[in-house]
Amino acid sequence: MLRHMKPMTLAGVVLIVLGALALAYQGFTYTTRETVLDLGPLHATADRQKTIALSPILGFAALAGGAALLFSGARSRA
Repeated sequence: MLRHMKPMTLAGVVLIVLGALALAYQGFTYTTRETVLDLGPLHATADRQKTIALSPILGFAALAGGAALLFSGARSRA
């Protein structure tokens, strides 16, 4: 099925999926491990959580861009 899709149509589908995920989750959190103390053989680390927020505008823009690519891909086929 994917072999028969035009690149423009495939990009439109990917943008729509990413836009829907951005609207559903509105960001993601990840954890980093940082060294807070390093004295010879003594090491201390701390886990820190960082959050990257995704604006709803980004999700709507991805959805609109994906829909535009799907529309133009379907239009060029006809």
